Amino acid sequence: MTEAGVTDPELRGAIEAFLTSRGAALVGFADLTVLAEDVRKGFPRAVSFAIRLTPSIVAGIKDGPTEEYAQEYTRRNKELNVLADSLAKFLEEKGHRAAPHTSTTEKLPDDLITPLPQKTVATRAGLGWIGKCALLITPQYGPAIRLNYVLTDALFPTAMPVTESRCKDCHICVDICPGKAPSGKHWKVGMKREEFFDAQACQKGMEKVSAPKGLSKHICGKCVANCPHTLKSLKA
Repeated sequence: MTEAGVTDPELRGAIEAFLTSRGAALVGFADLTVLAEDVRKGFPRAVSFAIRLTPSIVAGIKDGPTEEYAQEYTRRNKELNVLADSLAKFLEEKGHRAAPHTSTTEKLPDDLITPLPQKTVATRAGLGWIGKCALLITPQYGPAIRLNYVLTDALFPTAMPVTESRCKDCHICVDICPGKAPSGKHWKVGMKREEFFDAQACQKGMEKVSAPKGLSKHICGKCVANCPHTLKSLKA
């Protein structure tokens, strides 16, 4: 157990090695103390991590979702939940409290807002920024990832949070969205999602492109596949 107030870089390294050895493509460490205590369930820290979506499947959804993408989406969420549970046990064995978040494709609340979104934790962990499409954009893979996190009281060193968009003049996701959900405005910390993105319009757009193919109405993927950061990663 680390002495109160003293961060443990060795624990941070151990966590990163634990997750990457089990398939995580990105790992970040977040200080959550600026957030309301009830939102973070009383935990001061979080480990944010991402699994990369299979490049060949992502390359196949530039014009809309496929059955392979629908299956990938569900499969990766299950993998993320296994990782979160495993990491929580890992931390508990080292004497820390930990609470895994559960990723799901089940029905979201009517307002499509969760108390502590994976994207919020990821920006606090320095993994990326919120794009005009309201997805987390990472420099390495664009939005072609799935995220999860574990809350903890472990005092590891944390990252510098990302507090504003780095999309610059790019307008691709705005132009190709079937629901016309992105307004084109840049995100910055403190903005409400509805100030730059219409989540209900996104839902309608997803249904528009997925229903004719007999797929879940909760997937699309056009903004994921066509983001310049995604396209760059597919060529690597």
